[in-house]
Amino acid sequence: MSDSTTAPHVAVIGGGICGLAAAHRLARRGAQVTLLEAGDQLGGLGTFFRHGDHWVERFYHCVMPTDDALLGLLGELGLRDAVRWRETTMGMVVDGRRYPFNSPLDLLRFSALRPHDRIRFGVVSVLLRRLGRGRDLDHLRTEDWLRGLYGDVVWERLFAPMFGSKFGPSFGDVPALYLWQRLGRERNVATRGYPVGGYRAVIDALRESIERAGGTVRTSAPVRRLHSAGESAILTLTGGEVLGADHVVSTVPLPLLRRISDDALAARLPRTDLPYQGVVTGVFFLRRALTEHYWTPVLHSGTEFDGVVAMSELAGTEANGGHHLGYVMRYTDRDSQLYLDDDAAIAARWTAQLRGLYPELGPDDIDEVRVFKAPFVEPVYPLGYLAQRPGVEVEDTNLLLATTAHVYPEVTSWNSSVALANDVTDRIPAGRDQPAIAEPAR
Repeated sequence: MSDSTTAPHVAVIGGGICGLAAAHRLARRGAQVTLLEAGDQLGGLGTFFRHGDHWVERFYHCVMPTDDALLGLLGELGLRDAVRWRETTMGMVVDGRRYPFNSPLDLLRFSALRPHDRIRFGVVSVLLRRLGRGRDLDHLRTEDWLRGLYGDVVWERLFAPMFGSKFGPSFGDVPALYLWQRLGRERNVATRGYPVGGYRAVIDALRESIERAGGTVRTSAPVRRLHSAGESAILTLTGGEVLGADHVVSTVPLPLLRRISDDALAARLPRTDLPYQGVVTGVFFLRRALTEHYWTPVLHSGTEFDGVVAMSELAGTEANGGHHLGYVMRYTDRDSQLYLDDDAAIAARWTAQLRGLYPELGPDDIDEVRVFKAPFVEPVYPLGYLAQRPGVEVEDTNLLLATTAHVYPEVTSWNSSVALANDVTDRIPAGRDQPAIAEPAR
């Protein structure tokens, strides 16, 4: 559809961070970009809601100092210096009892494990990254690796419920490579960052960048049918509107992409069919601090949720009208009873359960609770997935894929999504580069 004198037209399906980053990069390189988002907001898991005079993310996020791709994108947007960094800590709730979980002294006092298991836990944890080097962790079950290193008690008391909450009934089968890679990004005591203005500021800056470079961003524009073959693509939107494109970048999960593809395209898509964990999240607006720890797993404590994030320990309270913001969550299959349950019923149960863990919360300390759900959050990777991971190019089409099925072995995050967007857009020839946005002087 394009020739040597015109810039290619690229349609990007999905307005999450991967789609926004891809559209931003392509538009800056001179491509004619149209980004199509089915929902009424951009951001994917970074979407937000209004609370009083403020905007609050539906799901918690943070920036890590190792997030090179994301920090590079923020630099292009002039927002890198707008990230505020703080030292954060980790807690642990086991059998309803709260523990700090950061230092050797904390571990020695961690009575949820027997003394010799505490010592073994500490020694192995220090050596774990080194113990994984040179091993084929992609073909090694997480349970086999961790149970062998830490012993049965640590696995069953700590890791089994933590991995079970993240990956569902197949948690033990997830490749150990995923955990090893995650350990390279996170620590118990870690410097974490949060952008001034929240993640909405990043999303708004990306949209502005795309549109300033001549691109088009459309929300409430679901693609109902996609045809892609050879050097042409046709996208049919709601109401019968038809768009043509020289290239298509799809960031939506493969199960959703199959639903909108015509028969010929569906036959060419990768056969990869990963199960996905969804998430149910409760957002608590509190009049007092919940805990001094940013992140607290909740194990064997009779709660439906299995983790607490005290977001205000990272982001402060100013952005939320003085409220302390707490997130509680449960990763679960989108067909589970919890996922299908009424939001108000979940909020009521989780309020009672949270007050059970933190009895110092009085009846007037919880101002409001909001519940949000997302169906496709965490792929459950099988053993040997490096060899099974689909390519980003779909043969005999002009379709490129940029989904969570492609980020492995990296951890699913905004950083890995931006890195994937960079890789995919490098494969599309574009027009003349747009002027870069200068990063503020340090």
